Amino acid sequence: MKFLFDLIPLILFFAAYKLSGWNAEAAQHFINTYLSGIVSGGSVTPDQAPIVIATLIGILATMAQIGYIKLQGRKVDFVLWFSLAMFIFFGGLTIYLHDEDFIKWKLSIVYWFFASGLLVSELVFKKNLMRKSMEEIVELPDLIWSRLNLAWICFFTAMGFLNWYLAFVLFKGDTSSWVSFKAFGSTAIMFVFIVAQTIYLSRHIKDQA
Repeated sequence: MKFLFDLIPLILFFAAYKLSGWNAEAAQHFINTYLSGIVSGGSVTPDQAPIVIATLIGILATMAQIGYIKLQGRKVDFVLWFSLAMFIFFGGLTIYLHDEDFIKWKLSIVYWFFASGLLVSELVFKKNLMRKSMEEIVELPDLIWSRLNLAWICFFTAMGFLNWYLAFVLFKGDTSSWVSFKAFGSTAIMFVFIVAQTIYLSRHIKDQA
């Protein structure tokens, strides 16, 4: 359930983009009429309207997520706060300048930030963040913890470059395809990676047992 809950902003971002793309002139009219104060020049073109609408929906959905968690009396984890900050910064630039490049860069920068955080924590502070986050629910040998941390560093780094390649090379000028990748492709890759990781770790959990 948590996995699906975490995907809500992404799903709404995708849905808002597709619906706005199918009704681009209506989306343009809505922005130019009701949101002209938050876009540079006070207006957008029909081609720019879908990404502006989708980005705004994504930001609001992430804020609603955090509000819901707070109302439940639960702690909002760092990842969600960071996601909101990045969404507001890069999404805000996308909305104001009606330039899709900013929101495309956001995904790569988030991936690289996580990779850098894991690497710096390991090398500089001698702390394995993957171990810190998971050791209460699973026991593993020290070597496996190190491999797990390295695997996530490599994964986040590779995903950042994959997003850059798709957004600015393969799908350059085709934002719709990039949005589909962001919603389904990156999620599917993440899911496969986690499943593979779980299978790998289960072998070592059994060995230790």
